Amino acid sequence: MDSLRIGILGAAAIAPPAIVTPASEVPGITLAGVAARDRQRARRFADRYGISRVYDSYADLIAADDLDAVYIPLPNGLHGAWTLRAVAAGKHVLCEKPFTANADEARVVAGAVAASDRVVMEAFHYRYHPLTARIRQLVDEGTIGTVRHVEAHLCFPLPRFSDIRYNLDLAGGATMDAGCYVLHALRTFGPGEPTVRSARARLHRPEVDRAMEVHVEYPGGATGRAVTSMWSARLLDVSLRIVGDAGTIRVLNFVLPQRYHRLSVRTAGGRRTERVPGPATYTCQLRAFRDAIVHGTPVLTDAADAVRTMALIDAAYRAAGLAPRRPTGQVQPPGGHLT
Repeated sequence: MDSLRIGILGAAAIAPPAIVTPASEVPGITLAGVAARDRQRARRFADRYGISRVYDSYADLIAADDLDAVYIPLPNGLHGAWTLRAVAAGKHVLCEKPFTANADEARVVAGAVAASDRVVMEAFHYRYHPLTARIRQLVDEGTIGTVRHVEAHLCFPLPRFSDIRYNLDLAGGATMDAGCYVLHALRTFGPGEPTVRSARARLHRPEVDRAMEVHVEYPGGATGRAVTSMWSARLLDVSLRIVGDAGTIRVLNFVLPQRYHRLSVRTAGGRRTERVPGPATYTCQLRAFRDAIVHGTPVLTDAADAVRTMALIDAAYRAAGLAPRRPTGQVQPPGGHLT
């Protein structure tokens, strides 16, 4: 394969940093097409970013025989349906998080992926950055002893309540957006798979969370806490804390470390800080996606991993007295301002 030809399903705001810029930095990648609900929007996107072809619809892009893979940055409730269609059409898929609307849908998608030979990756880009590998190395080497507590925060202000991330019909809510990162982080850095013990949501409107706090327990008795919000008194907080019986690891900005980050380790021997160099997380992710397709490199955030994360999200919603999200129920986005 001389070049991996990728089509973008939706001219979403996340696409330029998540796929367009990385495509210029990762050899062997060609952004070969885009489709959007509004063809003129797709044309403007293609012209701005040098993409050669605009497809008339999402379905046309999925069916195209001149594409090898698709990137799906659509609203949450549409992820599962379009991933299924892409895999059925023989495409590899890089799907934005969260993978699906709920764990049941994730299991259906994972089953289809397992029955295919396609690479499907959930876009938890932080997982592919050297900072994440370094944190896990410190934990695995026993630098802080046995892990007793893991805490992850991702809070930012999103007061534009018309944003689709607050739209229940599109599987919105803070836990689906920012919260999936911190729950995934509890899985990534904790001592085993966590179980939700309690959760408390703050609502924007009925069933739509603007903030969530989740408490978990790991096998062996360690605990965890995930804090997330799109609108709360905690305006900006992107942090990770791992407490062991011999020390503590703290990380400022584990999600986008290329912008700025600080890793600190405190043990009986004192405190030290580190900076872990590396490309942008999105570049690391796209390189891993290419390598999985071309070289068969294992995918860290595959469909099976996504099922476990979605199950944790569902459990958090139930513990907070809310229902898990539901798929949008159609494969073509509704009207309005969707991409």
